Amino acid sequence: MGYEIPAWFQIAALAVLVVILVADLLLILKRPHIPSMREATLWVVFYVSLALVFAFVLLWVTGSHDAMGEFVAGWLTEYSLSVDNLFVFVLLMSQFAVPRRYQQEVLMVGIIIALVLRAIFIMLGAVLIENLSWIFYVFGLFLVYTAWRQAFPGSHENSAQTETGLVRFMRRFFNISESYDGPKLRTVIGGKKVWTPMILVFVAIGFTDLVFAIDSIPAIFGITQSAFIVFTANLFALMGLRQLYFLLGGLLDRLRYLHYGIAFILAFIGVKLFLHALHVNELPFINGGEHVEWAPEISTWVSLGVILVSMAVATVASLVAAGKEPVVPEPETPAIPDGSGATDAEEAASVVADEHATPPTVDPRDRG
Repeated sequence: MGYEIPAWFQIAALAVLVVILVADLLLILKRPHIPSMREATLWVVFYVSLALVFAFVLLWVTGSHDAMGEFVAGWLTEYSLSVDNLFVFVLLMSQFAVPRRYQQEVLMVGIIIALVLRAIFIMLGAVLIENLSWIFYVFGLFLVYTAWRQAFPGSHENSAQTETGLVRFMRRFFNISESYDGPKLRTVIGGKKVWTPMILVFVAIGFTDLVFAIDSIPAIFGITQSAFIVFTANLFALMGLRQLYFLLGGLLDRLRYLHYGIAFILAFIGVKLFLHALHVNELPFINGGEHVEWAPEISTWVSLGVILVSMAVATVASLVAAGKEPVVPEPETPAIPDGSGATDAEEAASVVADEHATPPTVDPRDRG
């Protein structure tokens, strides 16, 4: 690492980013709602622009193009993995029937859990890299294995739809209600306090975050060994994830080849880590414990190019394939004649019931 990031800048940058994250969280808690396409787009553009501005500020502070390049490459890698994370979030939201009105809060809690877990893994990774040069072999092989699983899911394909052992344990030994009570974790039914299904959602999201943290941290350490850049790249990638969830919406299932692009990126970084491990080798049974001089060092800018091209090819291929599929028109719902179907009040009550996961407040039998 041929640059130095001043301590004052690290402290100031982290403080500002934490303030932005807390402000975003308070905004959700104060006004939980389903964001419009325009609102979600503006937030995504804001966070992407903020990340790019940060990259240039990093260049100005360090005077190093390598620092800027490592941040951008790391951010794009984590962003692509975060999009993959969204697929699992969509499945979890569907599996637990989370009302759309409260999905923003669930996503924000998931993001905070992810940040905490990744901060822990980043500190562990930095310590391992500092003291154990052979850890690059482990990280490299692990990423190649992860890439294989990503490209050929097999039995792991539906793992997100299968409840974890922890969730099954909680269902068995905790008193959990059948319906939600807004965003609350606890509610009162029949004079007794019980947990709502929201606690299961948070547990499932937290477990998913743990799995993705284990996958993503070795990947970004293959791009940079700066713990500050690793953490800020993760922070920026996760900050726009909530809005991206609502922006992409139904488009996620159309990105059918995205996992191949991610798999290629992970495999590439895995090979890069393995070559770096050879370059700094100290294991006695490899080249007599000496560095392997012929092992090439892949530059940050080559890595950035591979990441951009891989994601672009995977996205374009997915959209082209989706565009060639015949559009199946949805069957029209026949109009309900007056006096025999749902009234406007019933329809409104149904919408409210869906948002709050409660029974409708208008009973068809009460119609005059």
